[in-house]
Amino acid sequence: MQTLDLIIIFGYLIGITLFGVLYSGKQETTEDYFVGDRSVPWWAISMSIVATETSTITFISVPGIAFAKNGNFEFLQLVFGYMLGRVVISLLFIPMYFKGELFTVYELLGTRFGNHVKMLASSLFVIMRNIADGIRLLLTAIVLAAVYSAFVPDSNPNTIIIASILILGIVMIVFTFYGGMEAVIWVEVVQLAIYIGGAVAAAWVILNQVDGGLARVMDLGSEFHKFRFLDFDLNFTKTFTFWGGLIGGCFLTMSTHGTDQYLVQRYLCTNKPSAAATALLSSGAVVLGQFIGFLFIGVLLFAFYQPFNSPEYAQIGAAGSKLAATFPFAGGDQVFPDFITKHMPTGLSGLVVAAIFAAALSSSLNSIAATAVNDLYKPFAKGKDDKHFLRIASILTVIVGIVQIAVAIAVKDAGQSALSQALAVAGLINGPILGVFLVGTFIKKANQTAALAGMIVSIGVMFYVFKFTPIAFPWYPVIGSLTTLAVASVASLITKGAPEQSA
Repeated sequence: MQTLDLIIIFGYLIGITLFGVLYSGKQETTEDYFVGDRSVPWWAISMSIVATETSTITFISVPGIAFAKNGNFEFLQLVFGYMLGRVVISLLFIPMYFKGELFTVYELLGTRFGNHVKMLASSLFVIMRNIADGIRLLLTAIVLAAVYSAFVPDSNPNTIIIASILILGIVMIVFTFYGGMEAVIWVEVVQLAIYIGGAVAAAWVILNQVDGGLARVMDLGSEFHKFRFLDFDLNFTKTFTFWGGLIGGCFLTMSTHGTDQYLVQRYLCTNKPSAAATALLSSGAVVLGQFIGFLFIGVLLFAFYQPFNSPEYAQIGAAGSKLAATFPFAGGDQVFPDFITKHMPTGLSGLVVAAIFAAALSSSLNSIAATAVNDLYKPFAKGKDDKHFLRIASILTVIVGIVQIAVAIAVKDAGQSALSQALAVAGLINGPILGVFLVGTFIKKANQTAALAGMIVSIGVMFYVFKFTPIAFPWYPVIGSLTTLAVASVASLITKGAPEQSA
């Protein structure tokens, strides 16, 4: 990497910071700050959903999945579930979002069950989102640290990663603090164009550096079974299977895209349910194409590095072997960054790194602030005017940004794939939240006591599943939501209180 690459990278970071500042004059009310005055077009919402869903974790980790020994396209089975989940959300949940002028999706739970259920769900969202996005921030910082190390090889990696986390975190805080949700969405539209362009450019460069070109890549992909994408084994401990992908992916998407404020807030920035549904469904087609593309980049990298030519490659997976499946790299998260920083031409290298940052800086700070203000603070701040809540939201944006920076630093030495960590955390907590939405929709006799019982038991079950069982993460939201639904069903028969008014 050369000086031009650094200029491109830091030019991008400065640019999006200024972009958020330019929006500062439009943030006069909480409606402006949280939902962009409900006037954002559906196509921008669609691009924002894609940018949010396919973060740096996608850009970095997914190529590593296909690159690894015995790695292939089986990850796509999870995407089939993502597509099905979008259809269910469009039919089941989106119409409910527009039965009033909501700021957060959890307000529906407050109307249906009361403040206790709403506040529990909101608190779980705040916890989950801070952990997941702290991991996302860490992964991006690793890339920035790799860029710096290419210029200063003797630098301390630990110090550089921490410094990178701080730089990226501050950029994210500034543009969200000033620009609000509308600035976040429009930044994501730009980010999507940048990182798709960066991924295409990287794929083209890799392909042109493989001896034999595309024909060689396809031959190696076939020889090592890289293009296999279906596994019908009903094994709850395997991460990527057809049934786990279709069912688990559907429930995961119902939770993340249907009951998670981070994404639902984007639908609320439109003015009608048809626009929100169009945005969500169209984003699914783009996401499928993207995952295919990033997995293919993994095959391209496999053909470029040719790890199979090393004698050690055959030892991977054998008893006593300490080699990672992504040999010669310690983990899948390191494969693509290594190529970008060492083998990309000057200028393009900077563009691709900027694309990685574009994927990373899809800020959740505004969504968390919206949830904290509307669901957790307002019930205790009677009589305060809108200006007061806008000021509190701004302060919380900064605080939440600092929390995510702290999470990134705290988990920087974790050994698991960042992709698995983030998806596992999301599935672990979103399952109980999805479950209580399903309770409110399908169990008309359920009251607040039944809903709380379902959520609390589900959280306990999910903690046990996460800590003490080998069950794969795609099944987490299935187990969590169905446990909530089952317990609430039984509790509704035992409790005699009248159910609250449905939203």
